[in-house]
This record gives sequence, C-alpha cells and structure tokens, in this order.
Amino acid sequence: MPFAFFPAWSTLGRRAARARRVAAFALLAFGSAAAHSQFQQLPPEVDAALARAKVPRDAVTLLVADADAVQPPRLAWRSQVPVNPASIMKLVTTYAGLDLLGPAFTWSTPVYVDGPIRNGVLQGNLYIQGQGDPKLVIERLWLLLRRVQGLGIQAIDGDIVLDRSAFEAIEADPHAFDGEGLRPYNASPDALLVNFKSVVMTFVPNRGAATAQVSFDPPLAGVAMQPTVPLSAGECGDWRATLAADVADPARLHFAGSYPTACGEKVWALAYADPRSYAARAIGGMWAEMGGRLKGTVRDGRVPVALKPAFELVSPPLAEVIRDINKYSNNVMAQQLFLTLGLQQKKRGALDAARTTMRQWWNNRIGTGEGQPVFDNGSGLSRDERITAGELAKMLQVAWRSPVMSELMSSLPAAGVDGTLRRRALRSGGAAHLKTGTLRDAAGVAGYVDGASGRRYVVVAIANHANAAAARPAFDALVDWAAQD
Repeated sequence: MPFAFFPAWSTLGRRAARARRVAAFALLAFGSAAAHSQFQQLPPEVDAALARAKVPRDAVTLLVADADAVQPPRLAWRSQVPVNPASIMKLVTTYAGLDLLGPAFTWSTPVYVDGPIRNGVLQGNLYIQGQGDPKLVIERLWLLLRRVQGLGIQAIDGDIVLDRSAFEAIEADPHAFDGEGLRPYNASPDALLVNFKSVVMTFVPNRGAATAQVSFDPPLAGVAMQPTVPLSAGECGDWRATLAADVADPARLHFAGSYPTACGEKVWALAYADPRSYAARAIGGMWAEMGGRLKGTVRDGRVPVALKPAFELVSPPLAEVIRDINKYSNNVMAQQLFLTLGLQQKKRGALDAARTTMRQWWNNRIGTGEGQPVFDNGSGLSRDERITAGELAKMLQVAWRSPVMSELMSSLPAAGVDGTLRRRALRSGGAAHLKTGTLRDAAGVAGYVDGASGRRYVVVAIANHANAAAARPAFDALVDWAAQD
C-alpha cells in the first residue's frame, strides 16, 4: 500500500475509536435510563396530547438526550422497544452514505457510441449505462441527450440500448405496499432511474377555448397523451377527482372528466402505469422531441465489454442528494443510495448486499449491543424495518461528533422553515432539524433540537398504532418541551 494512504487510514481509525467511545457511553446512559423509564412521568403537555389523539402511552417510544452524550437522557420512555420508524429510517441510510462514501461522492452515467459517425448519423448503437444516479431528472436527461448531439449525432441507425445491470432487478408490484401504485413515492429503484418513473402533467386553463391545455413531461414514446380537457365551473375542490383520469393503460393517458376553471394552473405528478418500460419511453420521447431520429428501438441490453465511454454525465454530490432524500422524504432516492452502498462496498447492487453493508457499518460505528436495527430497503417504506429509540439516538450522537455532521444536519427539515416541517413551527420559537416519518400505522420525528440554554438535544418520538398520525401534536409538544430547558 502506498505511504500516502496511511494518514487516511489513521484518520479513519481515530474516527472509529471516537465513535465507539461515544456509543459505549451512550449505551450505558440509555441502559440506565431504560431500567427506570417505566416509572418516568411524561411531560404533562405530551401526555395530554396523546390522550386527545387516543394513542396509548405503550404505543409510543420517546427519548430526549444530550447530543454530546455527556449526561443521562432527560426523558427515556420505552426507548429499548423496537419499532417501525417509517421514513425516519432515512436518517440511518443517509448518515451511512455520508460516512462510507463521503459528502462529495457522485454517480456517473456513462454513454457509449458503438460505430462511426458520418454526416450526423451514428452507424451503430448508442449505449446508456445506469449506475444508480438518484437524480436523473428531466433536465439532466435533456443535458445527456444534448451532449449526444454535441458529438455530432442527429440520427441513430441502430438502437438506443439501456444497460441497467448495475442493480439487480427488484420485481415489485407498486400497488402491493398500500394500494397506491400510481403515487410517485411507490416507485421502485432502478440502475437507470429516469425522473422517478413519473409523468408531470401541467394543466393551464384557456377560457377562450373553454379547455385546459395539458402538457406532459417527459413526452413518452408510443403513449397517446390527451392535449386538452374541457373546463368546468365551480370551486377548485378535489380537481384531480373531477378530471376522472384514466391512466391504467400504458398506451394512453386519458381524462374522462373536466378541469375547474377556478383552479388556475396546477401540476400533477403521477407514476407511469408500466414502470419497467418508462425509461425506454422517456428517452425515446425526448430524443424525438429534440429533433433526433432513431431507425431502431430503445431497448434493454449490456454495454460491449471492450467499449469505452464517449462521455459521462455526473450527478450532484451526495451532500446535495441527501437534502432531497431527507427534506422531502424521497423514498426511491433513499433506496437508490441504499443499493449504491451494496454496489460500492460489496460490488453488488442488491438488497442483501446493501443490508450486509449496513449491518457491518452499524457494528463498526454505532456498536454491537442488543436492539440491532432491522434493515429492509433503507427508505422506511417498509413493514419490516425496525429500530429502537435508544439505538437511533446513539447514532445521532455519533453523527453529531462526526466530520459529516454539518452535511447531515443541513439535510434535515427545519421546523417551520422547509421540507416536511414547513408548516410545523415550534410554539416556543425554538429551532429544530428533524426527520419526519409517516405510514398507515407508524409516525414520528427524530433529529436535533436547540435548547434555550444553548445545549443541543437528540430527540426521538415514534408511535406505532392505528392512530399514529394523530400523535403529531404530541411529538411537537415533546420537541417544544426539549427546547424549553
């Protein structure tokens, strides 16, 4: 090993040792607190809010602890009970990503040209190789295809071949989780994830023509898209239901209803009915819209072994990507990162490789004690993922002392400011950076809260109950209580 690498390994060793010391202290503190938590009184305002929500005390886990891990927790209620954290699990995935890959890590999407280019015509195939980029959205796909044209290619005599082999295919019914398969949050990961496999429809009323113009981004090759819908009178209300969208047929997007004039301009993002063919349709549609010609088809395949890339489209850095993941709770981006950890650490973009990577990282960084997290897909969109409030708080304490603390902190929604907490300001006027989580029977918040004393706290509050969503006022009351120290 070259000598130049020794300082990096030494730094990693010191970081690991420091992390283990923090985790060990936290384990003792949490263990002591857990022994007495059944006798601990909840803050009155939290207790009252839980009662109003009809969520029993034994359905929640609550923890408020010093971020520096130098004092016992202020509150520990059922903190060693494994619970479903919902999207709070993204905290673990994103911190692991920052710690293992680094804030500057980027994904690349190589593009290959197999054949000569003569008079603007590629006499062969164009290959696009997905490597897990979570943010290959419409604008960046346009840039990729524009760079293809920059090579002097206006027409392709062969095929556009999509190589998605970096991730092992996850065959999942998008309707299986909650019956909402057309919601973009249910999109499945893909090595070549284009625009989250979603179509963005924009409706603009034209009073003179008594219709609303409908634009679709991206245009999908081979899909009939209805360009207008009739206008209707009345209040805006549930305008999506008024449209009576028929989008189950992959070959057409149709509206049997009307669009209320009072709505003005509206945007609706919808998952495409046939997600497996989405990338091919989107790339084919955009290539045609940009004036490109294609003699063959857009199909799946593998890049020939000896071929070298003509160029690579590079993603935004991980520090920027995790802001989208955490602030807006983007499930499929979290799953892309999760699989990338398996690909980078185990050379396999598969769920089992990612789970093994996460378990090993957790043991090395956070500890090997009881209450190990159960990892599924890393996004929290799962019925199987589990973690205790105590374990999650230990991780947040380790993260607080880590070199990537600032990147993790800035990725979390700020209470009353942005992301999923934009409308949830603290009554106390305090500041908090918290990840939210919501499923049908799980809800919670976890992150960092600034106390009035100047001390910073780790706060974890999770409910697993049929009325879990109704417990949000109780979580807010806990955060306010933590801030008023």
